[in-house]
Order: sequence, then structure tokens, then C-alpha cells
Amino acid sequence: MLTILGPAKTIDMSPHAVTGKHTLPAYLKESRKLVEELRKLSPAAFRSLMKVSDKLAVLNVERIAAWTEQHPPGSSNQALLSFSGEVFNGLEARTLDAEDLDFAQDRVRILSGLYGVLRPLDLIMPYRLEMQTKLANSRGRNLYEFWQEIIPQEISRQTAETEGQILVNLASNEYFSSIQPKKFPHRIITPVFKEQHGNSFRNVTIYAKKARGMMLRFIIQKRITDPEHLKAFDMDGYWFNADQSGNNEWWFTR
Repeated sequence: MLTILGPAKTIDMSPHAVTGKHTLPAYLKESRKLVEELRKLSPAAFRSLMKVSDKLAVLNVERIAAWTEQHPPGSSNQALLSFSGEVFNGLEARTLDAEDLDFAQDRVRILSGLYGVLRPLDLIMPYRLEMQTKLANSRGRNLYEFWQEIIPQEISRQTAETEGQILVNLASNEYFSSIQPKKFPHRIITPVFKEQHGNSFRNVTIYAKKARGMMLRFIIQKRITDPEHLKAFDMDGYWFNADQSGNNEWWFTR
């Protein structure tokens, strides 16, 4: 069983004492190609492309200018310990221990618009580049086309190396789409999180994001390698709802 999730728009590069272990991303040469495209953009062009404020556009132009393949200490941090946002608030990665992170390193992958596929302890430098960005590049009109030969093959290969050859999807649709799920050769299980409202259930995005992070924490701390054990997830009032679940879309409600 392999688990995927997406990154966050915000990154926390503050120092930590969680672990000194780190690895380098597998596709830095590909990242460099995207960085070279991004360096052609003015702050105004970056603002238009990314639909961000003037302040964020200037910040990210500065980040791209400082980006280097070497990812030196002090300028980079481990991916799982750097992303922030609701999913990562639910995960609370900086409270995991060294053994938890070792398990995650083998069993969890983060999909990224800039880095393609990240292991939890891969170093990253601060950036903002969402997968849905329509950045023209040497391989097409957007990032999906840039990564279309790499992300699906890499995630498929790594899923094939696990027991059961099953992928657990905790990514948003934006990032999940990058693995080309209709062509993906292995079974995909997607947990979804719903709030009960009278006799029906509804999606509340902020709660669902946090719940995906809590589910990942559950997987890591319980060392789950068989997806059937996900059904025991009961954090923050959620429980597996067999009546609402399908074969590959598993509902957790509260």
C-alpha cells in the first residue's frame, strides 16, 4: 500500500529538531527546467499566471531567483516538515518521531507542481507552483503535460512494489488528476470525509482537508500496510460508514 497526498500553498521553513535525516528529490533536473521558465516571468506576469497578490508575486519571484539544485542547509527543509495548511495541520508532522518518519519515507509520496514526486524527507526550497498552473513549457501548455510521462509511471512503479499493490489517495483532485487515474493500472482507494446534516451528508472543505491529514497520521503511526485497517479510523469523531461507501470510495462520516 502506497499513500499519496498533495502539497500546500504555504511553506514553513522555520528550523526544527525533529530529524536531521534528509534526501534529495528524484527529479531535480526536471524542476530546474520549470525554474528556468519561471525566471522569465516578471512579478506582474507571475501575479497574472498564479492569480496572487502583488506581494505574493514579488515574494515568489524572489524565491525562484534563489532556487538552486543543491538545496543547501538553511535554505531548504524536509518536505513533510515544511508544508503547512489544513491537511498538514491535521497531520502535525513535527510531532511525529524518527520511526514514524522512516515509515512515511517508504510509504508516502507528495505530488508537487515543481518537484513531481517527493518523499517525506526530500529537501525542498520555498516555492509556490500549483499543479493546475498553465505554465507553458518544453512539453506542453501546463504542468500536467510537463509531468504526464513521469508522475503516473513513478507512482505506478512504487505502488507495484508494495504488498497488495494498492494506492490510497489522500490528495485533492488537482493533484490526484496528475497520476491519470483512468489509466492507472492498480486499485485506488479514496477516503472521503463528510459531515452529517440531518438525514444527509455534506462536504465541508476545511474539515475534509484536516481529516485527510489526520488519516495520514493514523496510517503512519499505526504502520498500516493493509487498507482494510483504514476502516478502524476514528479520530475527531469520524467513523467508517459502510452503508455510504463504495468499493473504492470509502466514506468516513461524523
